[in-house]
Amino acid sequence: MSNRRAGREARSTVRPNDETGGRGPIRTFLRTTDGVPVDSVYDPGPVVYEAVPDASPAPAGGTVFVVAHGFTGDVDRPHVRRVADTLTRYGAVVTFSFRGHGASGGRSTVGDREVLDLAAAVEWARGLGHTRVVTVGFSMGGSVVLRHAALYPGTVDAVVSVSAPARWYYRGTAPMRRLHWLVTRPGGRLVSRYGLRTRIHHRQWDPVPLSPVQAVPMIAPVPLLVVHGDRDGYFPLDHPRMLAAAAGEHGELWVEAGMGHAENAADEELLARIGDWAVRPPRAGGRHDGPVRPVA
Repeated sequence: MSNRRAGREARSTVRPNDETGGRGPIRTFLRTTDGVPVDSVYDPGPVVYEAVPDASPAPAGGTVFVVAHGFTGDVDRPHVRRVADTLTRYGAVVTFSFRGHGASGGRSTVGDREVLDLAAAVEWARGLGHTRVVTVGFSMGGSVVLRHAALYPGTVDAVVSVSAPARWYYRGTAPMRRLHWLVTRPGGRLVSRYGLRTRIHHRQWDPVPLSPVQAVPMIAPVPLLVVHGDRDGYFPLDHPRMLAAAAGEHGELWVEAGMGHAENAADEELLARIGDWAVRPPRAGGRHDGPVRPVA
């Protein structure tokens, strides 16, 4: 979908906000290059821009965060909205539902073609006039932001990957064994569709997509922040360590004491630190000055 068309659809779905005189977030459906409609929301952040009838939204400028949720999330889930609300203190925010999730079309491929969904959201964000785009992904979304930055060079200015796997087909924890049952078995896909509101494609990957750890070296010199909890029940600490090692001098690793997995475990204080990291200019070599997080 072109930016012009996206703007037309967005203007027709602006949510009124009494505190800003009828101005507020934009909600629209973007269309991916393979034709999937993706439910998306743009929140202008600290500065509110008015949607003018029969005109494109005013250029926004500054930083925009594009948030990629985890498996079974969607744009309306409370934990996704909490992430967006916190990041709006630091810039505008685009949230969206991956294919097969929420009101978006298609079926989930659990991290493969989801890169096309993120690409559509990033293109929309850039088309709204933002000079810096920062992708922030959680779990499955964390793997997608890594692959997107590698496969679409020059489209983002910083990447934050939270609770992401480093490699595919990991079954070393009970939650991941349950996830593989959901994805690979017909009964599991039925449970996912009706119990978790997530529609999963029945086809296996062919070919197997670039893994997150393979993607990371291709991201440089774009700054990368890898965040992981030391109580993550899905992926142990060898996953973030692999990602950080692959990033070299262009990456940072924060191991968060007491943190579990993904959006539900990311508290407001951590999200605020991520926002602060993203808006400050990097040092020479692509790294940011930021808090030192011990690696256990």
